[in-house]
Amino acid sequence: MPTAKTACILCSRNCGLEVEVEGGHLKKIRGDAAHPSSKGYLCNKAARLDYYQNHADRLTHPLKRQPDGSFVRVSWEQALGDIGQRLNAIRDTHGGDAFAFVGGGGQGNHLGGAYGRQLLPAMKSRFVYSSLAQEKTGDFWVNGRLFGAQNCHPMEDVEHADYVVFIGCNPYQSHGIVNARDVLKAIKNDPRRTMVVIDPRRTETAQQAHIHLQLRPGTDAYLLLAMLSTIVRENLHDQAFIDAHCTGFDAVKAALLSVPVDNYAKRADVPLADVQQVARGFAQAQRGCVRVDLGTQQTLNTTLNAYLEKLLYLITGNFGQVGSNNLHTAFLPVIGNTDETKLKPGKTLKRTVYHQMMPIAGMYPPAILPDEILKAGEQRIRAVVCESSNPLLTYPDSAAQEAAFKSLELLVVVDIAMTETARLAHYILPAASQFEKAEATGFTLEFPDNYFHLRQPLLAPLGESLPEPEIYTRLLEAMGLLPRTFPVLGAIARNEPALTRHLAYMTALGATLARKKHWAPYAASILYRTLGSTLPQAAAAPLLPIAMGYAKEHAVAVRRAGHQGSALTLGANLFRAIVDGASGTVTSKHDHAEMWSLLKTPDGRVHLQVREMLDAIQALAVEPEQASEFPFILMAGERRTYNANQIFRDPAWRKVDHDGALRMHPQDAMALGLENGEVVQCRTERGALEVTVEIDSALRTGVVTLPHGYGVSFQNSKPMGPPINRLTSTLHCDPFSKTPFHKHVPAAICKLARVKPCDASERVTALQ
Repeated sequence: MPTAKTACILCSRNCGLEVEVEGGHLKKIRGDAAHPSSKGYLCNKAARLDYYQNHADRLTHPLKRQPDGSFVRVSWEQALGDIGQRLNAIRDTHGGDAFAFVGGGGQGNHLGGAYGRQLLPAMKSRFVYSSLAQEKTGDFWVNGRLFGAQNCHPMEDVEHADYVVFIGCNPYQSHGIVNARDVLKAIKNDPRRTMVVIDPRRTETAQQAHIHLQLRPGTDAYLLLAMLSTIVRENLHDQAFIDAHCTGFDAVKAALLSVPVDNYAKRADVPLADVQQVARGFAQAQRGCVRVDLGTQQTLNTTLNAYLEKLLYLITGNFGQVGSNNLHTAFLPVIGNTDETKLKPGKTLKRTVYHQMMPIAGMYPPAILPDEILKAGEQRIRAVVCESSNPLLTYPDSAAQEAAFKSLELLVVVDIAMTETARLAHYILPAASQFEKAEATGFTLEFPDNYFHLRQPLLAPLGESLPEPEIYTRLLEAMGLLPRTFPVLGAIARNEPALTRHLAYMTALGATLARKKHWAPYAASILYRTLGSTLPQAAAAPLLPIAMGYAKEHAVAVRRAGHQGSALTLGANLFRAIVDGASGTVTSKHDHAEMWSLLKTPDGRVHLQVREMLDAIQALAVEPEQASEFPFILMAGERRTYNANQIFRDPAWRKVDHDGALRMHPQDAMALGLENGEVVQCRTERGALEVTVEIDSALRTGVVTLPHGYGVSFQNSKPMGPPINRLTSTLHCDPFSKTPFHKHVPAAICKLARVKPCDASERVTALQ
């Protein structure tokens, strides 16, 4: 049976895989020992990837929606021709504000992003709504203020740290760090190292930790401030590091000294002695690092939390060294830098019409999308292209998202499956799966060594499905923005001798785009149509200029990784290594001292004083009250053994937790007279679901959890498991970044008269 190299697509780690392929199926799946990052590591979820590749909801040909809501099969030429005409008409009549690109990417589906984003200049729009913008933009905004650019992103060197603090994350289930379960076990069993978990639930990671601070949900900012204040009060901060690398510490120190430590520890409901123990231990560690995730990024004080966790490692000097937090390079950029303080005079950011929301890292938050479609009057969003995303299940307030998407004049969905969002589309365009095309991830967030993995297809596209590069290039052609052929560039690409390493082609491309400036925004498709014809996989063509730019910026580190060449040929040689590297290619090797060159501030220092965040610290003195009508806090989107992102649609992939149970502390279950397996109603201000109870002593009292990844309507069934965004609201979000508070949803749990559990597909109700 043939074995091929690829990668997992279920989380940001994208671990390398070896897969045996037979009869269109992914048979035996094991870790790829040659992968430069994962080195053979594999978790249980990757072994079930055939449920993504082969299931009954796969799309095989373009579909057009009929007036009665049914779909008919159409040709690619018919679909793209009509879509192109309608997009042109909407742009020419209503302007660029009438269009938004929604989704894109997915886990490991990033190569197509260079092609899909071409629709923005085609439509004269800047509106991109992405899942990252409902998870990480508060963090990106803080990065911009501290480090000089929103795409200056710190990573954490957990595997080499002697003191690790995990805040709001459960790497045992969610991974996010190198070879998570192996690394956690190594830290647990090493008496010289300390693992701290800050989480309202005693997670699988917390069970392995040496210290678990089981705080009240939504009090991360209070707990972090108590720790930071302890550090500066006891002079445990690293003044030498601060003097050498930072500015603005005096203002930060004054704010921290004003913190009522005892009171804030009580608000977090964590013993003061434990707070002080962790603060002292981290400050005195030789190699300390902090890892955070959605538990602290989708709860109260989202943006402030991001600022405080960074202060924790910055003021203690745990930055820019082995075993600490470090900035990293990015070969394939996933985010941009749209910081309003970095604009040239006379320039402004494109704000949304209704909410006047600025972009962060080039993206806009999904929480505001329904209003921008329904409430912006004549300047409303009228057309959406949605790719590799299912907003009706994954964006806050499914009912609001559904109403908005139904009102669009044109909705085009590009996906591999008939999703809930696709069912509302005017056109559905079937994309090849991630194992049927060349693909890559931009989530290679490592330092000092970084890598890039261009994955080759394992299978032919199913039916008439096409890779996204082909779909978007054909659409641009249908819109009249590009010709179908480029004879001169194509001839140069095909006939250039290997010795010149694509230099003649790149020179000709530059001259062509200088002469025809209106083609410049569509360079990815031009590369695809010309240089792509000479490559094993045409979609990889835009990686050539990216590799050349990366090699120019990081020449010493690229050569240190083993790539050779002059200033003219180094980037092209790196490109060829990536194209030929089945298991992934190490792109750069830095020294830790070189990390400081990745900082983007004008003075090369970290700017600790962020006025908006110091104001937010002062505002914490007033504690919000919880409505008595909703006595529980629902943490929505818990990661468990058998849930993943929405690309798993067939519920048969799960071995356990088929219903996606509501977990609850035994004392709460006893108070409500509930038993394991009983069906209850979970109600919020926005909606209600009937869910199955699972009693779990790992929770705090007053806290309940539901997993993400459920609620799909497989083969037109009723939702399988809880569609949790029927419970969330677009209004319940961070006022600054508009990040939804999915981990802090006030809820009520109501006992039902029915005791015998009903089928999971019958358990959805919504409050309109």
